[in-house]
Amino acid sequence: MNANSPAAIVTGGSRGIGEAVALRLARDGFAVAVSCASDSEKAEAVVRRIEERGGRAIAVRGDVAEPADVAALFDAAQRAFGGVDVVVNSAGIMHNAPIAEGDLDRFDRQIRTNLRGTYVVFAEAAKRVREGGRIIALSTSVIAKAFPAYGAYIASKAGVEGLVHVLANELRGRNITVNAVAPGPVATELFFHGKSEAQIEQIAKMTPLERLGTPEDIANVVSFLAGPDGAWVNGQVLRANGGFA
Repeated sequence: MNANSPAAIVTGGSRGIGEAVALRLARDGFAVAVSCASDSEKAEAVVRRIEERGGRAIAVRGDVAEPADVAALFDAAQRAFGGVDVVVNSAGIMHNAPIAEGDLDRFDRQIRTNLRGTYVVFAEAAKRVREGGRIIALSTSVIAKAFPAYGAYIASKAGVEGLVHVLANELRGRNITVNAVAPGPVATELFFHGKSEAQIEQIAKMTPLERLGTPEDIANVVSFLAGPDGAWVNGQVLRANGGFA
């Protein structure tokens, strides 16, 4: 990792956990490429917040499931910052439905963004991240709960965890770590979508800490993995969930 001017890419960095990660890594001294799928205005707003605090950042629009878009994202980061040291793939979607409905459209969309997207980002990161760097994916602690209607989402994130273990082995000898952070219930737009107040309260009470996580809670764990103190953690899934599972 370049200690003088480290640089990070954060996909899904325009909102939720990704936004918190981008802001935290900037605070840690990283120049940050904030990637978004569609909402360029929100990504630019994150960039402005970083710049107002004295950091360096750029916004790049693209689809993580498209190799050309991901290559362009890495190109932009390398042009702006000279290289890439940390990649955090936070881009993800969730559309719940019971398996019996056979909703292949919802299934395919989640597999495309969450699993194929991780594969595409990992493939590019494996070629581009500098020696000593970090590659970090976002999984989910709901894997252990097997909640009804979460089938497609859980399948996509279980695949992400499998990719983490394999890529960590494939990068042997390059001093690059590959890990995942698996949040429990976190107060984000993605989590709140489609849930009633009663459901939200019930899920929050499931953790021994009896609260939802915050995006900053997860960003703190990503910061640990991306920083010097996380150098000996590799091929792991850190379940940052307040005791949820």
